[in-house]
Amino acid sequence: MPLSPIVLSLVALASLLPATLQPWLPDPSRGGRFWSTLLLALLGPMNWLLWRLQGEWPTALSADLWITIVISLALYGLVSAVNRQAWRLAPLMMPYMLVLAVLACLSSSREGAAISVSAPAAWIDSHILVSVATLGLLTLAAAAALACFIQVRALKLKQPNRLSRLLPSVHDSEQLYETLLILSEVILAAGVATGMATQWGETHKLLVFDHKTLFSLMAFLVILGLIFGRRWGGVRGQWAVRFALLAYSFVLLGYFGVKFVRQVLL
Repeated sequence: MPLSPIVLSLVALASLLPATLQPWLPDPSRGGRFWSTLLLALLGPMNWLLWRLQGEWPTALSADLWITIVISLALYGLVSAVNRQAWRLAPLMMPYMLVLAVLACLSSSREGAAISVSAPAAWIDSHILVSVATLGLLTLAAAAALACFIQVRALKLKQPNRLSRLLPSVHDSEQLYETLLILSEVILAAGVATGMATQWGETHKLLVFDHKTLFSLMAFLVILGLIFGRRWGGVRGQWAVRFALLAYSFVLLGYFGVKFVRQVLL
């Protein structure tokens, strides 16, 4: 007897719990405990996603949330393997993933609209891939920016706490979110380009200024300004962090905003 969607959702949610608790256990490190709990956290949502991807691409809010979790965790694992300090973002990343999973479970009964088929399938697939990759990278960048904010605040107050001791240092956090923002900007530019191509295939217009387009362009400009500001304008510290989080909020509003209003609030 096949499992029901709600059971699969609850199993995926439960799989995130060990990785959420792992950083708070004694002697946290980038060792076997970290990788095993991260793998479990990835497999649960991925199992839900593989079940849901049978057929056309899902457009419901719950599916978008699970996709975001899968992509964010996969990229988090990849970045943690390359960067020796990135694993320290776990105290921020994993609770956020857990919140998204709870929202996905609560919205699992809402259905999405069908994707337009008037545009070429290759452009639609490309646009979807770059969109979720951008969201995943910006999720990591926002976590690193928030870690920087917490560390700077603890240093200013001269009151380090357990959370600040677990997170990367200010220097490591800044380097990490700057690198991730540059990668996000490149992929976001590709997302804008594939979005324009998809829009042209549907309406024969390059740009239609709906909410998603506007928020994507605003995020692109904010990130571009932040990159130039950090390199040549002396933008550092809390202002840089605020701009990074602002760009992420624009992407979240563009990706989830209208779906949340239509499928949950209304």
